Amino acid sequence: MSRISVRGFAVASATAVTTVGAVVGVAAGQPASVGNTEATAADATIADIPAGAQAQVQTASLTQQADDQSTQADAAALKSAQESARKAAAETAQSKKDAADEAKAKKDADARKEKALAASRSAARDASDFTVKGSYSIAETQSMARQMMASDQFQCFSNIVDHESGWNYQATNASSGAYGLVQALPGSKMSSAGADWQTNPATQIKWGLNYMNDRYGSPCGAWSFWQANHWY
Repeated sequence: MSRISVRGFAVASATAVTTVGAVVGVAAGQPASVGNTEATAADATIADIPAGAQAQVQTASLTQQADDQSTQADAAALKSAQESARKAAAETAQSKKDAADEAKAKKDADARKEKALAASRSAARDASDFTVKGSYSIAETQSMARQMMASDQFQCFSNIVDHESGWNYQATNASSGAYGLVQALPGSKMSSAGADWQTNPATQIKWGLNYMNDRYGSPCGAWSFWQANHWY
């Protein structure tokens, strides 16, 4: 507590105490001296105040300190709450942005897959346009494959066929019975693409392309799976 506040409290306390004394003196038949009381109170310091009044001054000082500390604590708590709210709002906004970005990325990926699938399926319907022959070279088989799918999917398709059959449309796995360019198991599955599945690479390509599109979204999706698992 400052000198001014102590002095002010001292004045008030001394005045109150002296006034009480004056009243008591009058009651006892002694003359009152209010003017002197005020002068004395005005010049009083904490040391001049009676012990009881000093206790009141000290109590007032402690109360003021407690009030100041409480105010500071409230301000700190408010600031902490505001900071927590700001962080929570920022985290929520970031989570929403991340979710929106993820949804957009998925939508774009799905659109690309659908585009590739539509292009591949459209081309696959032209498999019957190729001239049927008694035999086909690797170059001829690869040429048909290029014409039956989107250009950006051919390399992935080719990678799988390289590993599965080496572009031999009559390749047979003696142990499992898998057959053809894409090693369908059993080979008779390819009859859904055409009755000549055993002798026509275009029919095998059509079936293999449909299988990759349906199961993995595209030949490149199938190739990604093959690289991780060595089968598809």
